[in-house]
Amino acid sequence: MQGVYLESEKEKNVIAESMYEKLKAKLSHVVPDFELQHKAEIAEEIMRLKEERNAVILAHNYMEPALFYSVPDYVGDSLELSRKAAACDQDVIVFCGVRFMAETAKILSPEKTVLLPAKKAGCSLAASITAEDVRKLKAQFPGVPVVTYVNTYADVKAESDICCTSSNAAAVVESLGTDTVIFLPDEYLAKNTAKETGKHIVFPTRLPPGKFDSSLDYQMVGWQGRCEVHERFTVEDIENARRQFPDVLVLAHPECSPEVVEASDFAGSTTAMVKYVKEHKAEQYLILTECAMGDNIAAENPDKEMLRMCSIRCPHMNEITLEDTRDALRENRYVIEVPEEIRVKAYRAVKRMIEISAKD
Repeated sequence: MQGVYLESEKEKNVIAESMYEKLKAKLSHVVPDFELQHKAEIAEEIMRLKEERNAVILAHNYMEPALFYSVPDYVGDSLELSRKAAACDQDVIVFCGVRFMAETAKILSPEKTVLLPAKKAGCSLAASITAEDVRKLKAQFPGVPVVTYVNTYADVKAESDICCTSSNAAAVVESLGTDTVIFLPDEYLAKNTAKETGKHIVFPTRLPPGKFDSSLDYQMVGWQGRCEVHERFTVEDIENARRQFPDVLVLAHPECSPEVVEASDFAGSTTAMVKYVKEHKAEQYLILTECAMGDNIAAENPDKEMLRMCSIRCPHMNEITLEDTRDALRENRYVIEVPEEIRVKAYRAVKRMIEISAKD
């Protein structure tokens, strides 16, 4: 038995060493070496547990580099990972992202066990609106279709006609073929989408109850939710960067304010940003989104410089670590459940979003 144990330990060491070399080749200029060695050992155990549990690991673009480049089967933005969650055939889905993302995976795959590595991993934007808020808006604007950003919880999705992501928001709005839509809950994404689709937007939620003037000219009804990361970027940030680095290309997420988006060279989803940097020849980039993604893009593009002027880390995404991912598989925690009545209603909205994106 001792010989078998030693062989097993040797195999683990070989796999861990291989993982370390893989991470070192990708992240040596981003992550300290001692951390890579430690993370490689944890990643080795995750790979073994993943096989034992017949699990698939999905990771959002905002994951820390050592996690992002080691154990996930698929990485991407909300839309890409929604597609993968719907198509995968493993018994267990480990979602390295925030809770609303894991809920979306459960909505699409109710027969599977969906694990969220962190107990909470919330989202300021998702927390900005409730299902009751949506019901009140629907009563105030009867018959107006509701478009809900995928960055919402399942009960809010269940009150919606269709979901969208930052990459397909305009396409979803235009697919409805209606003069007016309710677009929830991100204020800035709504404003940016209204501009892109040529709609005049109003925010009745800023007025006292009963004070909204229904005679106003509007084609989009918005909400006042904001992402606590993206709302912190300013035009001044861009001006300061260009003052020091005149040739820098600035990329902004559509959850940034319209003023920031207008001042940037490119605005798009996290996946669109990754593609933009990969395909363009500029030497310097400023990425106005969650800072871990800047590290991930830097690792993928060592010949290009990501300006370290973006240092805003999402506290919720930051809760997800390799250690947590390992423990999720070890202990079958934290299991995501969505009540069936809510799941069925939310499924229709999410499925419509995926169908729209499939036409692109």
